[in-house]
Amino acid sequence: MTKTPLALLIAGLLSLGTGAVPLRAAADGVPVAAASAEQIPQLAYQRFTLPNGLTVVVHEDHKAPVVAVSIWYHVGSSYEPKGKTGFAHLFEHLMFQGSENHKDEYFKPFELAGATDMNGTTWLDRTNYFETVPTTALDMALWMESDRMGHLLGAIGQPQLDEQRGVVQNEKRQGENQPYGRVGELIQAEAFPANHPYHHDTIGSMADLNAASLDDVKQWFRGYYGAANTVLVLSGDITAAQAKEKALKYFGDIAPGPQVPRPQVWVAPRQHSTRGTMTDNVAQTRIYREWNVPSRTSDELNQLQLAASVLGGSKTSRLYQRLVYRDKLADSVSVDIDQHVLASMFQLQVDVKKGVDPARVEAAIADEWGKFLANGPTADELARVKTEVRASFVRGLERVNTQATILAQGQLYSGDPGQYQKDFKTLMAATPASVKAAADRWISHGDYTLTVVPGKVDAADMATVAGRPAAPGAPAPKLSPKGDYHVVKSDVDRAKGVPQVERFPDLTFPALQRGKLANGIQVVLAERHAVPAVQIALQFAGGYAADHGRKLGTSSFTMGMLDEGTRSLDSVEIAKRKQRLGAMINTGCSLDACTASLNALDDQLKPSLDLFADIVRHPAFRDTDVARVRGQWLAGIAQEKSQPVGIALRTLPPLLYGEGHPYAIPFTGSGTEASIRSLTTADMRAFMADYIRPDNVTILVAGDTTLDKIVPQLDAVFGDWSASGKVPPRYLGKVAPPAHPRVFLVDRPGAQQSLILAGELAPSTEAPNNLPIETMSSAFGGTFTSRLNMNLREDKHWAYGAFSFLREAKGQRPFLMYAPVQTDKTADSVAEILKEAHGVVGDKPLTAAEIDKIKVGDVRSLPGSYQTTAAVMGALQNIALYHRPDDYVQTLKSRIQAQTDAEVNDAAREVIHPGQLTWVIVGDLSKIRAPLEKLDLGAMQVLDADGKPVAGGK
Repeated sequence: MTKTPLALLIAGLLSLGTGAVPLRAAADGVPVAAASAEQIPQLAYQRFTLPNGLTVVVHEDHKAPVVAVSIWYHVGSSYEPKGKTGFAHLFEHLMFQGSENHKDEYFKPFELAGATDMNGTTWLDRTNYFETVPTTALDMALWMESDRMGHLLGAIGQPQLDEQRGVVQNEKRQGENQPYGRVGELIQAEAFPANHPYHHDTIGSMADLNAASLDDVKQWFRGYYGAANTVLVLSGDITAAQAKEKALKYFGDIAPGPQVPRPQVWVAPRQHSTRGTMTDNVAQTRIYREWNVPSRTSDELNQLQLAASVLGGSKTSRLYQRLVYRDKLADSVSVDIDQHVLASMFQLQVDVKKGVDPARVEAAIADEWGKFLANGPTADELARVKTEVRASFVRGLERVNTQATILAQGQLYSGDPGQYQKDFKTLMAATPASVKAAADRWISHGDYTLTVVPGKVDAADMATVAGRPAAPGAPAPKLSPKGDYHVVKSDVDRAKGVPQVERFPDLTFPALQRGKLANGIQVVLAERHAVPAVQIALQFAGGYAADHGRKLGTSSFTMGMLDEGTRSLDSVEIAKRKQRLGAMINTGCSLDACTASLNALDDQLKPSLDLFADIVRHPAFRDTDVARVRGQWLAGIAQEKSQPVGIALRTLPPLLYGEGHPYAIPFTGSGTEASIRSLTTADMRAFMADYIRPDNVTILVAGDTTLDKIVPQLDAVFGDWSASGKVPPRYLGKVAPPAHPRVFLVDRPGAQQSLILAGELAPSTEAPNNLPIETMSSAFGGTFTSRLNMNLREDKHWAYGAFSFLREAKGQRPFLMYAPVQTDKTADSVAEILKEAHGVVGDKPLTAAEIDKIKVGDVRSLPGSYQTTAAVMGALQNIALYHRPDDYVQTLKSRIQAQTDAEVNDAAREVIHPGQLTWVIVGDLSKIRAPLEKLDLGAMQVLDADGKPVAGGK
């Protein structure tokens, strides 16, 4: 789990809580800090401890009728004894297997209640479980969480352990099957001594997972899942009084649990540099470098976060400027920090440009690193990073689950839900001298360097690598405080089962308002005043499909070049201005549209709009910038071709649509090496003239503004924009299905898993029966408890997940079935997918219960789905692109409910045709081809990563 420095500062400002800052109240009641570069919003909270030791933190946010439930157990993989690696994560999976009073899949009641943001995760120092539910479903959620906390062991037997062991092992295979997917385990083993709790990765070793016993499960639960070792955070549409009553009711009778032996801080920095090399199925050489640095609870880590941002946090950073811009030695550079309790990991990552000697890259890094250590950051560098930190934090607080995470981390790691305010103040108070001092102490020596080079994948489990030898100085664990805890009798009758949710809140979605600029550009606004920021999107018809008749990748590459320089600003100055304004500007394309978007703070909207308009209207396309981005783009294509999913998404669409169709392109939108190499500035300017123009755009706005305010502001920068000629017409002809199934294999020697992708064409997103088609896909393979996932993951445990999904499109769209499965079960998995496809259109149509589950879940999840301005903006974009009525979201509930079972099953028969499937399977052909041939699916052809037939591959 790595984060870029600023994402880390906002998720590491996920060490967050309260402090004294001047507040103003937003219209919907969310406290928002007064605009200042040194202030952030305050999460007002109340904290109390139940008699059994459970800590409860409550934050009120009544903007939407939902509550985030977040439970954090103070145990992670660093608590695992020798020989039991991976156990904390395996146990997390077992927590979703049901409980003594709900002996069924844990997800089922939540799917019916419309829960969102639901999952569980394990990391070195903690295990957490979370969901956001409609306010009226809170009792159900707390009953479920408390039942597995207090009443689990009777529901876990050998079958459940064996099932989740298989699922976890496939999760491990899936991760390690990705390019660079085995790096994390090796770096962690080399970073920390063999006797350090962090020496092993969270996923663990295959051998230890195989050895896990039922007794181990029970002991882990008894030792670590007591109430006194847990933090419960409730954030959203709830009061502190309600929270206290419900927490005591559902959790008060759960045993506190024993004292926990808590690992102690041990940074264990190296005194000398060490290094290693790994070969992997990768497209280019990558250099990693790691330093052990202080705990996430140390003020010094805040200084180092700033150092990371200045060194490698963005396009303006020291190393990016040196390696990518000046010396042209690398395609990408990043510096980040993994924050942990016992120690943190300061990490550098560089993708070496093809053909460049890595030694030259390391020499340039050493030079820049030395300059930074000698002089520290400049005041301007720190000021820009600090503004980005504040802006990102302001934007991130709309989602109640994020609020809960911030408060939980502060409480669990620092004993203070308000820790984020302290961290923020430390960051804002940092000076060039304080950052330099921290860098001198922690990142001037003792690094571990790993160079990953293309080559044959080593079959060894990286979790078994010896790594750094044991070292003296390991502190002994300390028992958590004893506490005078006791349980409280509960009147909850668990024999009655899960509380039924009888009522559900209605969605509140802003009414759309429309305006027009002087030149006729349409403006659509949805007001949201939760945070002091405005989002603006210029949506142009076109997208990847506009590459038809052009060089593939033209649309995406051109849009990607917009912020690489204007007539008056170069790319670095643009990046610096975005940092100073706290503005986010992004440009890119999807299948049918291209978008330029701005996310600006209220107090910086005018200068942000000026910069945004300059980027959209006056791109320079300088040769030096084009050459730099072209090199990065080609490296990106090579990376796609080394990833199983990337290979499949590049290969399948041309097979589905056939040569000459606008959608017969890699669905990554990146084009091909040949097309990108030949792309000229004239091609880009022609695309701009045809598509990025005022008569082909709708301006969408969501956030803290009004129509009377925003239209004049937009008119000032876009109202005089004009264009000549006409937008090219689009032709999305209908494609006939293949007469027979087709199977295409792509060889990936040494792959631990096979990626199975089967597809055919479904009607357009604009089809009248779009909702029944989507409901059908969700019931068949779109949710955790859908048929595909329950078969391949929960029943067979051959995959970490198996799903079906639809890609949105104005023309015929792909219906895809997806499953990454363990290599030795490839043919068996294909047979199971085919069996499910035949069944749903044959003798096993979707049942009324399966259909109703999706319908009620979709309706009940609406309030949670539109908490954020970004989600509202996404709805606006779809309304504009697919010509939906302005009240589409407000009327969605009635249209979902109006679907009949017959309509949904008719959609299945319309879309799913097992005899017309096109299969793309990426894996080790030496192991999977013969079993696949025995299935006799149809004509089989071997393709390379470009989708071209391999000679003799039939």
